[in-house]
Amino acid sequence: MTAQTVYDAIRNTASEYPERAVLHIVAETAKTYDIRAGDITYSKFIERTDQLAYELKKNGYDARMRVAVLLENRPDFFIIFAALNKIGASIVPINPDLRAAELEYLFDHASPALIISTQTRQADLSAASQNCGLNVPVCVFGKDPLPPLHREDAVVATCETGDAVEAAVLYTSGTTGKPKGCVLSNAYFLLAGRWYAKLGGIANLSTQEERMITPLPIFHMNAMAYSFMSMVTVGGCLIALDRFHPKTWWNVVSESRATCLHYLGVMPTILMSLPSNDLEQKHRVRFGFGAGVDPKLQQDFETRFGFPLIEAWAMTETGAGAVISAHTHDRLIGRSCLGSPEGWVDTRIIDNDGNDVLPNTPGELLVRNNGNDPKYGFFTEYYKDPDATAEAWINDWFHTGDIVQKDAAGRIYFVDRKKNIIRRSSENIAAVEVESMLNRHPKIRAVAVCGVPDTLRGDEVFACIVTDAPKDGLAQNIATWALDQMAYYKVPGYIAFVDALPLTTTQKIQRKELQNLALRLLERNEFTSLIHLKKRQVNT
Repeated sequence: MTAQTVYDAIRNTASEYPERAVLHIVAETAKTYDIRAGDITYSKFIERTDQLAYELKKNGYDARMRVAVLLENRPDFFIIFAALNKIGASIVPINPDLRAAELEYLFDHASPALIISTQTRQADLSAASQNCGLNVPVCVFGKDPLPPLHREDAVVATCETGDAVEAAVLYTSGTTGKPKGCVLSNAYFLLAGRWYAKLGGIANLSTQEERMITPLPIFHMNAMAYSFMSMVTVGGCLIALDRFHPKTWWNVVSESRATCLHYLGVMPTILMSLPSNDLEQKHRVRFGFGAGVDPKLQQDFETRFGFPLIEAWAMTETGAGAVISAHTHDRLIGRSCLGSPEGWVDTRIIDNDGNDVLPNTPGELLVRNNGNDPKYGFFTEYYKDPDATAEAWINDWFHTGDIVQKDAAGRIYFVDRKKNIIRRSSENIAAVEVESMLNRHPKIRAVAVCGVPDTLRGDEVFACIVTDAPKDGLAQNIATWALDQMAYYKVPGYIAFVDALPLTTTQKIQRKELQNLALRLLERNEFTSLIHLKKRQVNT
């Protein structure tokens, strides 16, 4: 039976391969979360999903409702996702690095009917729910009984049918300051799985029990859509780690019998810096799939570790509706080449006047599905923001805000970002969002934020601050305060105090001049480094 929902796809695979593993928990991750290591079979997954779906319905939760979930990388996340999907409800993944103000915004905006949490974050999430006026229960999954529905007005998702029904809302940074809620349909997830399963080339997936390992956050689209749904589509197993552990990476890859893996650019750089390991070529991995590898390292990485790295491009908004990857055997290694658009992906590259550019000329990348529906497989909308949705889609082309160029053979190369986004490791950070938060600090009179190059993370957050207060110890005070207000990766890694910000005559920040100022301050060592304070808080 053709799947119309994520749950349908899992159930169909479970019918065909009931005793295969859909999830595998390695010992290292099991120890971190104090859970049992080993396999979860498709039959057991469906059994647990059906039981949770029954309990949700019994307690009043139903179609078109949303449930916010903070479980870090625990495998139960996928069971909750599937159970909500079965009853027609939607999951709102919570980045565990979010702090008070960010959580309050997310809850107020998404309006979930229930919040599911780890025990260590229950109090934080309860406070955020109350402070924004939502006042819904926060349940510790696996410990607390499922609470009955508290809200009569909990229905929020738009009424759609078939594979257009909402499956999730993922929040992504935007240039307007506040994160945007990307509404993702069942079609979004189903297409991601089908795209990956049929990709071929170096990334050829078989139905012979593939095992994909990923340390990437499962509350992002990469793990939720590409990793999980591709394994479901081919009857494979996802090995989701609690995080990337460089020193034990090859041990885990080898012991887990992974056949493919997902990466971000920081991972190859770190692995190349480590001493040789007897297990670094004693594995079953045929390819790695990701983005951002240092082109200078790619060939040496592939030679040392024995498998190719496939660079790819996509956004939360595009899903597999328009994804580009260098998966063919004639790919260019070490050239930051994203490959050529294939299948249903249609592209244009335009200049500032909207005209198509010539080959080897940088311009903004526009994408769409070249089938009957140019938006098929993309996000449905920015929730509660029709203007931003319309701005992103002009004349049925999605404007990515990414600057690329195409060679005469049709291969696309990433150049830069048109939008004011800082890309630190795997996270997109809106400069305006960080500025808005820092402006709440009582000793900051004005602030402007940009990204500066970081050899390990791609970008680091640099803040230029105008203040009338004594500056001794102030930078550390600001960073420490900010760590309680927003996710650690958004906090400035560098702070410089300046007399004035580069502004236009209408008092807007001159972003290019700000970037040049930050680079000069770095070169002259006229800043305070706060990078040592930027650490992910471990919550178990």
